[in-house]
Amino acid sequence: MLEISELHVHYGGIHALQGISVSVPEGSVVTLLGANGAGKTTTLRAILGLVRPTGGAITLAGVPLVGKRPHRIVQLGVAMAPEGRRIFPDLSVWDNLLMGAYARTDRDGIKRDLAWVLELFPRLEERKRQPGGTLSGGEQQMLAVARALMAHPRLLLLDEPSLGLAPVLITELYRAFQQIHGEGRTILLVEQNARAALSIAEYGYVLETGRIVAHGPKEELSSSELVKRAYLGIS
Repeated sequence: MLEISELHVHYGGIHALQGISVSVPEGSVVTLLGANGAGKTTTLRAILGLVRPTGGAITLAGVPLVGKRPHRIVQLGVAMAPEGRRIFPDLSVWDNLLMGAYARTDRDGIKRDLAWVLELFPRLEERKRQPGGTLSGGEQQMLAVARALMAHPRLLLLDEPSLGLAPVLITELYRAFQQIHGEGRTILLVEQNARAALSIAEYGYVLETGRIVAHGPKEELSSSELVKRAYLGIS
């Protein structure tokens, strides 16, 4: 579904992505692992048209994305739950969810997806009239994911969803990700938490300072000495 080929991104004199290539087949969960500053978020921002690549190509089901405006890329079927959640703190949970569907006109489909995301995250159902800013960190992360789902994406981008969360909340979130995948959604998951990411991903890529240094099926990455040492905390 998503193909990234020889992608380069510069921020001024900084070569943030140095010719990376990533493939995300339709219906799969693929993870992009790496430390802070590796280029993970830059990759997602390039997919969404928030930064302009200086070289390479990005296609979604054969349609080129480079050069398209972010709203057009959302209309083509890509949505992201960003790092840091970035919900609208003064809007209610309900209105945050409706903002996720801003590009849609299918009212019946919007109603179905509202019911689905509130079933997926029951805490949001309980708090749907509360301002988003009054939610806990874990609930805000659920809201960020649910808001992205309200765009009815073919490809869901998740940027550091476990960051700053307690283990019990990470388990709850990842259980929801498995359900989302079970609904047929394709997921590109960016994480520092390799153990969590590899629990659901089928294939992974490891980024270091803008380059892919390892990639392979989850079983291969889980047994890789590089991944064990750097991301799984195993010496």
